[in-house]
Amino acid sequence: MSPASEQFKLIVGLGNPGDQYENTRHNAGFWVVDKVAGALGRVFRHETKFTSEVAKVTHQDQELFLVKPLTYMNRSGQAVAGIARYFKVPPEKILVIHDELDLRPGVVRIKRQGGHGGHNGLRDLISHLGNGNFWRLRIGVGHPGERSQVINYVLDKPTKDEMRAIDLAMDRVMANWPDITGGRLERAMHKLHSDSKENKKG
Repeated sequence: MSPASEQFKLIVGLGNPGDQYENTRHNAGFWVVDKVAGALGRVFRHETKFTSEVAKVTHQDQELFLVKPLTYMNRSGQAVAGIARYFKVPPEKILVIHDELDLRPGVVRIKRQGGHGGHNGLRDLISHLGNGNFWRLRIGVGHPGERSQVINYVLDKPTKDEMRAIDLAMDRVMANWPDITGGRLERAMHKLHSDSKENKKG
């Protein structure tokens, strides 16, 4: 399948609802879709039947939906699978935006398919969608260094320097958003990966 055919129908930002989680590393996916909605002048609305906040976006005369599941990270798949079934969207037409421990702050990577890599949101998505064939936009947040510290780390706020790097990464995502939503993924991947190559985790 050529990258040009990848017109996404659902773009899902992962995170946890609630003010106490709003600025934590685990909410990087929420940050990105909020930024997209704001740039496009769209407003998220609480859709009770989907247990999500949803914003409708039109790209090249095609509708797609920005989604923020409200089921908490560990049950993200429950909400996303419900929306996907309702709109008859296969996993390969879904882009999931999430925090990535294995990338330093400021690094962005696009990936197709794969496992969950220990990420509980991805784990639940794969379980409910039936496979991991969805695309991922990975926002680096860094790693605490010890596995035992991961939960507290992702539920804590980034440092000022980390947040500055993440903000710059999100700016690069926005600059390449037309290519991402337009299916020109090889081009978007080349630009995003090249821009953050110097920050790649060694």
